[in-house]
Amino acid sequence: MLSFKEEVPSPLQSTVGTMDNTDYREGGCCHTEQFFRSGHTNNWAVLVCTSRFWFNYRHVANTLSVYRSVKRLGIPDSHIVLMLADDMACNPRNPKPATVFSHKNMELNVYGDDVEVDYRSYEVTVENFLRVLTGRIPPSTPRSKRLLSDDRSNILIYMTGHGGNGFLKFQDSEEITNVELADAFEQMWQKRRYNELLFIIDTCQGASMYERFYSPNIMALASSQVGEDSLSHQPDLGIGVHLMDRYTFYVLEFLEEIHPASQTNMNDLFQVCPKSLCVSTPGHRTDLFQRDPQNVLITDFFGSVRKVEITTETISLDRDLAVFESKLPKDELATEPLKYAEQLPVAQIIHQKPKQKDWHPPGGFILGLWALIIMVFFKTYGIKHMKHIF
Repeated sequence: MLSFKEEVPSPLQSTVGTMDNTDYREGGCCHTEQFFRSGHTNNWAVLVCTSRFWFNYRHVANTLSVYRSVKRLGIPDSHIVLMLADDMACNPRNPKPATVFSHKNMELNVYGDDVEVDYRSYEVTVENFLRVLTGRIPPSTPRSKRLLSDDRSNILIYMTGHGGNGFLKFQDSEEITNVELADAFEQMWQKRRYNELLFIIDTCQGASMYERFYSPNIMALASSQVGEDSLSHQPDLGIGVHLMDRYTFYVLEFLEEIHPASQTNMNDLFQVCPKSLCVSTPGHRTDLFQRDPQNVLITDFFGSVRKVEITTETISLDRDLAVFESKLPKDELATEPLKYAEQLPVAQIIHQKPKQKDWHPPGGFILGLWALIIMVFFKTYGIKHMKHIF
C-alpha cells in the first residue's frame, strides 16, 4: 500500500493560492507586481502639433507646454521627438517675438531658450509621423529625428490639432484616421518598439481616435467624446488669441505638482478635468493595458528612468584599466594635445593659382570714349540739337 507524505504549504503559497482575481484587483497588486512595477528601462516622448496659422496659436502652446513638463521630469531632448506645424515664436503677428505663452498676462513663456524642434513647418506630415512611429525612415535621417525605442521603452505620444469623428487634420491639407493610427501602433508592437504606450489627444471628438486600437499595453486619453467639441481656454487681449485648450491646461496644471519621486498614479490623471471645467467630457481607455492604472505611476510615462544593471560580482576598474594599458603600445599611451581636424583642404587652397579675372575696360577709357562721342556730335550737328540728347 502506497502512502503519500502530506505537504504543508508555506505562508506565501497559501496566501497566493487563496487569492482570487477579485482580491487581486481590489487589493491593488500582488507581491510580484509590487516588485516589478514596470518592465521599462527608458522613456520616450513624441509630441505633435498638427495645426498651422496664427489663430491656432493654442495648439503650439499645448505641445510646448507638454514638452516643458516632460523635460522638467527628466526626459532629455535626445529622447523627445518634437513636431510643430508652425513657428508661432517667429510669426510676424506675434507682439513678443521668440516667445510662446501658455498663461494669460504673458506669465509663462514655454518657448524658452533650449527648445529643440525636430520636425517643423511642412515637415509635419502624416507620412513623416507614421515613419517616426514605425521606424521606416531613410538612412540619411539624423538621429534627432528618429524614435530609437525598443521593447523596454515606455512611450508618451501627445497630439493636438483640429479633428473630427475618426480623423485628425494635418496642416489643414491632409488627415490621419483612427485606423491608420491603430495599424501604426500594431506595427510598433510587432517590431518590439515599445513596452507600454500612453496616447493623449486634445482635439474635437478625440475619443474616436482610440476606438480602433487593438494592440496590447496601450493606455489612451482624450479631451472629448464623440460628438463633442474640445474648447479653448485662456484668451489674451495682448496677443489676440486663445493661449491653450482647456483639457491640456488642466492636465499641465496637474503635472506641475508632480516631481520625479512622486507616487501619483494614472487614476489621478483621469480625474484632473471633469466636465464642469472642460465643458467637454474627457475619456480614457485601459482595456488593452495589462497593469491596473492604480499601480501605474505618472512618472512611468512623463518622467525618465536610467538603465541600471545589478551584479553581485566585484568589479575592479583599476585592475581592468591596468590590463588594458599593458596591451597598448607605449607610443599610444602618450597624451597629445587635442586639435581641430581640418574641414577644408587648406594646403591646396593656399597653393592654388589665383583665378584670372574677367577683363573690364578702365574707367578713364569709358570717360574718354563718351567725350569723343560728344565732340563728334557737336562738330556734326551743332549746339541746337542738344535738346534731342537731354
